[in-house]
Parts: sequence; C-alpha cells; structure tokens
Amino acid sequence: MKNPFLLKGYLSAEYFCDRKKETTDLTRFITNDNNVVLVSPRRMGKTGLIEHCFRQNEISTNYHTFFIDIYATRNLQEFVYKLGKEIFERLKPRGKKFVERFFSIISSLRPAFKLDEATGTPVFDIGIGEIRSAEITLEEIFKYLNTSDKPCIVAIDEFQQIAKYPEKNIEAILRTHVQKTSKTTFIFSGSQRHILHNMFFSASRPFYQSAVLQTLNAIDKKEYINFADRHFRRTGKKVDVSFIERCYDLFEGHTFYVQAIMNQLFSELDENENCTDKIFAETVQNRIFSYETLFSEILNLLPERQKEVLCAVAKEGKAHNITSGKFVKKHALLSSASTQTAARQLLEKEIFTRNETVYSVYDRFFGLWLQSYYGTGGLNKV
Repeated sequence: MKNPFLLKGYLSAEYFCDRKKETTDLTRFITNDNNVVLVSPRRMGKTGLIEHCFRQNEISTNYHTFFIDIYATRNLQEFVYKLGKEIFERLKPRGKKFVERFFSIISSLRPAFKLDEATGTPVFDIGIGEIRSAEITLEEIFKYLNTSDKPCIVAIDEFQQIAKYPEKNIEAILRTHVQKTSKTTFIFSGSQRHILHNMFFSASRPFYQSAVLQTLNAIDKKEYINFADRHFRRTGKKVDVSFIERCYDLFEGHTFYVQAIMNQLFSELDENENCTDKIFAETVQNRIFSYETLFSEILNLLPERQKEVLCAVAKEGKAHNITSGKFVKKHALLSSASTQTAARQLLEKEIFTRNETVYSVYDRFFGLWLQSYYGTGGLNKV
C-alpha cells in the first residue's frame, strides 16, 4: 500500500491535510484577479497548497495553471527558460496546434520546436544558453499569456530569488509585464519573509502594493492528529495519537519534518503492529542521524565564528537577542559585533531563520542533531 505521508508532490485531496481556510482564501483571491504573495518557511507546504488550489473545480476547468520553482535560478535567462519550458510542457498534451501557436508568438524560442523522431510528439529542445535576449523572450511569453484562450494563473515559487539576479531593474521589468497582463493572475510564493515584505510592501520598490499577502502557518494540531490517525487506522497500523502529538510538538507542526517522521514510522510498522516508545524514539533518531554525514560536512565547512554562533543558537532552540552581552557571555562568544556578523552570514546561507529578534536553525533535523552532537539533549524530548 502506498505510504500516505507524502514528502513531495501532490497526489490528491485524500493525502492533503486540512488547509481548508487557506485553500478558500487563496482560491478566492486568485479567482477575483488578486495577485498573491504567499509566505511561509520552506517545507511548510506552500507548493502543496498551490497544487491543491489548482485542482479545485472552479480553477481547473476555467484556467490554465503554471507553476515554476526558481530557487535554483541565478539570472533572468534561467528564469525565462523555466517559465517558457513550463508553459510548453503544460500545453504539449493539448496537441500540436497549441504548441505551434505557442512558438508562433514566442518566436525567439522557435528553434526549440522539434518533434521526437520516435513518437512524433513536440519536445522543448533548447539550451539555456540559446536564449539570446532574455528580455525579448520574456516579453513574448507575457504576450502569449495575454492572448491565451483562457485566463491563466502563474505561481512562481521562491520568488525572492530575483533579488539576487545580476541584471539591473529586474523587479521593475517584471512588474511592468505583470501590470500589463490582463488575463493572468500571479502567486508569488517564498520563504524569506523579510525580503518579500520589502519587495511588496516598501513604497520604494516596483512591486509595492501589487499583491495581497497570505501567510502560511503550521497545520492545526487537532486536524493533523486526526489526519495521521485516520491513515494509520485504515492500514491496520496501531499508532496511539499520543505519538502523533509528540511528533507534532517536537517540530512545532512544521509540515515536512512531521510528515517525514510519520512516513518513516509508517514504513517501520507491519500491519497490526503496535507502535511503542522504543519504536517511536528510534524512528526519530534514525531519521535525523541518516543525515549525519551531510550535517558534519556543513559544520566542518563553516568558519570558526559562524560555527560557534550556530552551535549557541542550536543549544537554545529559539535564541532571543543573540547580540546581547548576556547571550554572548553565556555561550563564550567573541563579541556582540562578531556574533551579529556571523548571524547575518548564516542567514544568507539559509542555515538560520529569523522571526523578529528570534533566531533558530532553519533545518529542524539539523538543529536537533546539533543539540545531540553537543550533548544538550535535543532528542530527550522524543
């Protein structure tokens, strides 16, 4: 039987937990022509929510939907490539006529229009380097969206990445195209709250007040417990709800980490087997320590000052006012100034996350591993 605790992708509503209000809100926003900034920590479930909304009947029957993740892109050329390829791949199943129209409008990508010799189906056969003028191709893509037979919804995940592109005025260029496109609504999702807030709610930035804000928090505890309990029960695996609750509390409801433990627990248990304290603890520990080689490499590659600050924050779990004299003294750090510098660098590397003045280790598994590695008992809570 398929493991019901999915760690990637979207399968169906059956394997999607709760998010009823979030689904209603996001669906209402985008079907009423509101662009949306969807913000949450990475792995909280933004992609699943977007895919779930795309499957709602009022969207799936009335809109073309596109989703791109630009986290790995480094410039406008790569952004354009991802967007063009996604539109092509979504159109391809609709037949050669739609594909030909796509390339007739986006003429700069015409060399990519080829047919597979074996199947005769269209393929997108162009390298990133073959996009000679990214701005021209981008303009053509928006022109295509604006002449589509149905309205479109484009979701761009990790949108804050464009702030790192080397091209000048990239926000202004994209904002101009978004503003002129009457038939397309956009979801700008991302995990770096402070960058996205500045981008969309600072009066000096091109995207100022061009979208509504939706924040994605942890799934309701009761809803998740019911969800997990239902899937264990239907497969005959006996997991007391107290274990589900302990897992939820350990990771504060952070979707990926809770799902990862439930996924592994599901695979560990045979039908009609009872989950025990020993099985649960070993499942959590085995999952975390399966990443030990990776975590050790990350730690060893960090400069000494960053490593010291990382370990200090990990020991605290949630560290308040890390540049205060009290914190610096407690963890034998060099100085407030060096702590601030190291913390900024760890934020840039996305090893830290920050909420106001509170710092924590971004990867929950890494944080617990560090606590265990330095003997502060992070896994004792299991």
